Amino acid sequence: MAAERIGVEVACAEAGRQTVVAIEVPAGCTAAEAVERSGIFALHPELDPAACRVGIFGHEVSQDRVLARGERVEVLRPLPEDPKERRRRLAREGRSMRARSAGDG
Repeated sequence: MAAERIGVEVACAEAGRQTVVAIEVPAGCTAAEAVERSGIFALHPELDPAACRVGIFGHEVSQDRVLARGERVEVLRPLPEDPKERRRRLAREGRSMRARSAGDG
């Protein structure tokens, strides 16, 4: 008898592009195994797999989290700058993190 397989998605987003890979994995597969099986890092070679974490539907999880059918595993890239430090730096410069609209000049 063949082992049960489940369908999951593995997603990775960078500025300007997002990749979503739908794969089937054996039941009992972990988030880390799904990311590896998806080949997503070959599609995003600029990312360091050791520096990335994983999430499911926007919530960070451990890499050994066992997946359920239909879940979306997301590769969480490291932030380029700590948000608290960025706010402090912008405050020192007299700026804020609020988004500028197209009409701001």
